[in-house]
Amino acid sequence: MVRLSVVIPALNDSAMLEGCLAALSAQSRPADEIIVVDNGSSDDTRDVALRWGATIVDQPIRGIFPASAAGFDSASGDIVLRLDADSVPSRDWVERVESAFAGDPQLDFLSGPGRFYGSNRTVHWMAENLYIGGYIWFVGLLLGHPPLFGSNLAFRADAWRRVRTSVHSDLREIHDDLDLAIHLEPTMTVRFDRTLVVGVSARPFKSFAGFRRRIRWAFGTLGLNWRERSLLDRRRERRAIEHAQRSL
Repeated sequence: MVRLSVVIPALNDSAMLEGCLAALSAQSRPADEIIVVDNGSSDDTRDVALRWGATIVDQPIRGIFPASAAGFDSASGDIVLRLDADSVPSRDWVERVESAFAGDPQLDFLSGPGRFYGSNRTVHWMAENLYIGGYIWFVGLLLGHPPLFGSNLAFRADAWRRVRTSVHSDLREIHDDLDLAIHLEPTMTVRFDRTLVVGVSARPFKSFAGFRRRIRWAFGTLGLNWRERSLLDRRRERRAIEHAQRSL
């Protein structure tokens, strides 16, 4: 049977983590392994993780990508699912992810959007339609394939092993999902399922500073990778391969 591992990076986020792990415990298809990556927490994150039966992986190097990568490397599953500590998956989330990969042996990466909670309707609408909607449109146009959203992400373990030495998993101030999306091999298959929705906290949008930091990290991630190799070159390479495959 296919094993599924869920990876959750966490830093001083025990209250949110409690909700995430509670939602995972109620899944129609339970995960075979849940890994909480402690990124140096000083609160009771570890106690919460252990109470819900999760495995703890320590990553003292601060940053979302160092923490996520440590979890990916430690996962024993054939399919790795990634949530943030404030993600709240629906009851059938793990089951739907498993079904998607079982139904498409060529699928390497699967992602979906977030439905924001914890603020007012205006903030939720702007976060879902302008921030996430803009990200989906822009990254898809720039890279020539659907984007990845780290709060709601799944991939084959062997796909991670193929790209893990290319990504910038040692850097702190970048978006791990965007960096990972940029470094996917041109033959890898990506699907963004708009119906595969998880709850995501709107707290980053409660302050201008939080929103500005996200935008700064996004442009920093793009700039870093563009200096190494034009993203348009990556897009052209993927399109050329897709065209050749359609011509067979």
